[in-house]
Amino acid sequence: MSLRLFGAFMALYSTNTALAAPSATVGTRAVCNGNTRATRSEWCDHSIDTDWWTEAVDTGVTREYWFELTDVNVAPDGVSIPRHLWWHYYNGPASANYDEDLGVVFLNDWDHQTVDELYAVAQTNGPPMLDNGLINGTNVYGDDDDASQTGNRLTIPFTTGTSYRMRLVNAAVDTHWKFSIDNHTLTVIAADLVPVEPYVTTMVDLTMGQRYDIIVTANQAEAADSFWMRAIPQSACSDNKSTDNIKAVVYYGDSVTTPKTIGYDYTDSCDDETENLIPVVSKVVEGADWSDLAIATVGRNSAGLFKWYLNSTSLLVDWADPTLGQVLTGATEWETKNAVLQLSEASKWVYLVVQTAMGVPHPIHLHGHDFFVLAQGSGTYSASVNLNTENPPRRDTALLPASGYLVMAWETDNPGVWLMHCHIGWHASEGFALQFIERYSEIAGISDQSSLNDGCSTWSSFQDTYSIEQEDSGYIMT
Repeated sequence: MSLRLFGAFMALYSTNTALAAPSATVGTRAVCNGNTRATRSEWCDHSIDTDWWTEAVDTGVTREYWFELTDVNVAPDGVSIPRHLWWHYYNGPASANYDEDLGVVFLNDWDHQTVDELYAVAQTNGPPMLDNGLINGTNVYGDDDDASQTGNRLTIPFTTGTSYRMRLVNAAVDTHWKFSIDNHTLTVIAADLVPVEPYVTTMVDLTMGQRYDIIVTANQAEAADSFWMRAIPQSACSDNKSTDNIKAVVYYGDSVTTPKTIGYDYTDSCDDETENLIPVVSKVVEGADWSDLAIATVGRNSAGLFKWYLNSTSLLVDWADPTLGQVLTGATEWETKNAVLQLSEASKWVYLVVQTAMGVPHPIHLHGHDFFVLAQGSGTYSASVNLNTENPPRRDTALLPASGYLVMAWETDNPGVWLMHCHIGWHASEGFALQFIERYSEIAGISDQSSLNDGCSTWSSFQDTYSIEQEDSGYIMT
């Protein structure tokens, strides 16, 4: 569909005809209408109980889905739907008490051009500056005292004495946020769905793909009636034209007024919350049974387009011949461009060091596991780096610092084909990824090969009918 939003007409994708889709609980239905392009939507063609396979492209078919899933999907051009089991994500255990659950708070960057138009710029000239940002799918464009301002801000009523739980999600394609609510403190209780010992702060850093659960107590009614909720792009690693104007309003009383409050002081930076994260369920990381070093670099290919590389390989996979499908047909060798690493044995400890000399931080996301963050730092990794193996933070997305390193660890306790990738949308499409084939011999026994074959066959027919040409690395960022 095409709508005039925030100052410009643009093409959008939607869920159940809505830009910001509602929370999906058990029993929720959503219609996924096919079209004549390769729409990259993780939840379309998503099957229930398929932990080993979570992505597929739209193939022009209209289907209706029951959402009984446990992850979050976002898309730069509008489709976003929180997909969590209600009792697990919304009413599950928490490391601190609260009164009301306000659900998911999505933080998106936004632009008046489509993501395809922006990607063309990113490949040629580097990451483009984006126009704006949204909080739960809405915001204004233009200053508050400007008559030409368009859009609406999200408003959230507060009742004095009530504590509210919010699930922050950085659903941006290329924006690192600092999140805050003027005058209020935030108690962080979970990171990427892993409960942590509560800690109090005035501002939370979220890199792309990260989620934090926070509790906010409404105790500032004497200071003002309305307060700014702020999502602040960090210019150290994010380019956005609306740096100071991506805001919502929390208010006390019966009416909403424009806040006059002043935000907290902060240093513009792209950081992680690692030092504050102490998992409630304590775990110890054992010594490495398998280890590797992945060095991230960037360069132009023969066509003059930017590509990202890990150990000199830029991922390129074929939608019509996915890695899982190759595993199920008995393949044991892969092309270099598939960037496959094999982890054959069960219950072994994997240590992976991701390192870069580039002055750009990267959110590193691993499918299939909550990994342990053993170390993060600037400079070159060496054996002298101290590794935290006593209940280190564990999550599924952590920041590789600019000109630095990230040391990750996990146990091979989940057979499947698992992707590790940068969660910056441009970098993902430009090949910043690896694939881990974990416990190869066990994958076929837990896979629905018939469903996979049907999906691949449908895609191949769709591709042939509409002469679809693959534009990028070929995997779907989640």
